[in-house]
Amino acid sequence: MTTGINYSEKIPNNVDLSGDRTLQRALEQWQPNFINWWDDMGPEGSTDMDVYLRTAVSVDPQGWAQFGHVKMRDYRWGIFMNPGEQDRKIHFGDHKGESVWQDVPGEHRANLRRIIVTQGDTEPASVEQQRHLGLTAPSMYDLRNLFQINVEEGRHLWAMVYLLHKHFGRDGREEAEALLERRSGNDDNPRILQAFNEQTPDWLSFFMFTYFTDRDGKYQLCALAESAFDPLARTTKFMLTEEAHHMFVGESGISRVIQRTVEMMNQLKTDDVNKLRAAGVIDLPTVQRYINFHFSVTIDLFGADESSNAATFYSSGLKGRYEEGKRNDDHTLRGEHYKVLEVVNGQLQEKEVPMLNALNEVLRDDYITDSVGGVERWNRVITKAGIPFKLTVPHKAFHRNIGALSGSKVSPDGRVVSESEWNAKVGEWLPTSEDRAYVASLMGRVVEPGKFANWIAPPNMGINRQAVDFDYVRFN
Repeated sequence: MTTGINYSEKIPNNVDLSGDRTLQRALEQWQPNFINWWDDMGPEGSTDMDVYLRTAVSVDPQGWAQFGHVKMRDYRWGIFMNPGEQDRKIHFGDHKGESVWQDVPGEHRANLRRIIVTQGDTEPASVEQQRHLGLTAPSMYDLRNLFQINVEEGRHLWAMVYLLHKHFGRDGREEAEALLERRSGNDDNPRILQAFNEQTPDWLSFFMFTYFTDRDGKYQLCALAESAFDPLARTTKFMLTEEAHHMFVGESGISRVIQRTVEMMNQLKTDDVNKLRAAGVIDLPTVQRYINFHFSVTIDLFGADESSNAATFYSSGLKGRYEEGKRNDDHTLRGEHYKVLEVVNGQLQEKEVPMLNALNEVLRDDYITDSVGGVERWNRVITKAGIPFKLTVPHKAFHRNIGALSGSKVSPDGRVVSESEWNAKVGEWLPTSEDRAYVASLMGRVVEPGKFANWIAPPNMGINRQAVDFDYVRFN
């Protein structure tokens, strides 16, 4: 039995949901399963909390960020697309100059479905990875930010499910169900991409994930926002407005961890790791190892450095490059080349390959440039405190498990090393079980308004011009 739902109330949208009976019926069947998934796998113990959340009710600047206390289960997961551009043309690949597609061309159906399902699968996966973090939040402010990210990942799932239901018929409905059936880290039915099966066991990992891995999301969404399939391009453009907040949570979170650590280093006049850990802060070498781990796991998400799929997706107009329109070339790339890395005789070497086959590497390199910027901003916090320590992004060949570099033993500074050197040094380069146990030991819940755990500094300002000690979460 389906209940009549007032769609503009229940599911704010700008896709004329109320005018499409078939789509309504499909979503009416899918929505209860989504709520069941949220109850099972969403933030643990959050059901009765009223959370100060931003809800999108339209795509214009006034409407997409309405703030107020709401129960997450009652959050209005909307379906939004950026407004269509009149007479928009495909601007790259073999169809360059033709009109964009409003429907899925038959010959691209399988590839488009795969792209949408893979993107859609990451959204519930990260909610599942972050399910227990609320129980160890370092402050009410941070708890609220976690929950904001969780509901927006839920909305991004709705965005992809809308495309599947609207444009892929029965296949799409089955894929939409499967998105709720896979589980992060489950041996029998895991999520599609490996980074989304890793655990996010503590808040340092969470901040690293939102800085590094959500930034991968930004780059994938930017590439899809160029798509010749107009509904996908318009949907992902709107998703990007929300993705920015996720990266802000990561960047500012790590910045505050570092701020607290350098304050303690100056107070105790020491950089001795044991003394700093005894004082309950996260030492900078441990922050570096977490950076090395999360960065390397994330750059694997871009896929193999040489990929015929990437060439096909580009030439057929399904997925462009980051900021495709700002690039000065012919936007078909035939005859163009790009350098990728390989290990030859124990040395890293560059080799030129056709650019169409190297588009994953092109996107990865754009991502790396962007990632370095935030790490430099973290370094400014350390420099300002007068401490001679510099965080770095490891070499892109370090700790890789996908593509030509998979399994190569390369140090963070880009040297190919022997198995024995790797084994001797890996504890300096990647988080050890002792590091993880220490960070876990700091994770105790602090949720009194305006109070913060000892290992993290307060933010400079609250959310939406509220005070830092505002009651962002009301525990009913």
